[in-house]
Amino acid sequence: MPATQRNAFENPLELYRRLQEAWSAETASPLDGWTASNPAKNHCSVTALIVQDHFGGEILTTRTVGGTHFYNLIDGVRWDLTIGQFAEPVPFEDNPSSREAAMRDTTPEKYRALSFRLRGT
Repeated sequence: MPATQRNAFENPLELYRRLQEAWSAETASPLDGWTASNPAKNHCSVTALIVQDHFGGEILTTRTVGGTHFYNLIDGVRWDLTIGQFAEPVPFEDNPSSREAAMRDTTPEKYRALSFRLRGT
C-alpha cells in the first residue's frame, strides 16, 4: 500500500471536487465509455484506490448492470465518489474487496496519472 497522504485533502468531499477536474478518458477503465458530461464514468476502481490512499478505510464492491463497482468505507461511513455515473440507484452489497482487486480493474499507469493530476489541479 502506498504511503497514506491523509493531509492532502480535508475530507472526501474536497477530494471529490478535485477528482471532477482530474478524471479523464486517460484515467478511465475502459477508455471508451468516458465523456466530459459524465466524468465519474469508468473511474470507480482507480478512485477507490485514491480515496483509500488519502483516508484509509476499506474498499468494497457491489454488482451493477455494468459489472463490479468499487467504493469505500471510511470510519463506518460508505463513500462512493463515482456514484454519479449511474442513472439508476446502486444496490450496495458492501462486499469486502482489496487494493489488488481494484488495481486489476484499472492499471498502474491510470492510477499514477490520476494521482499526478490531483497534485496538479
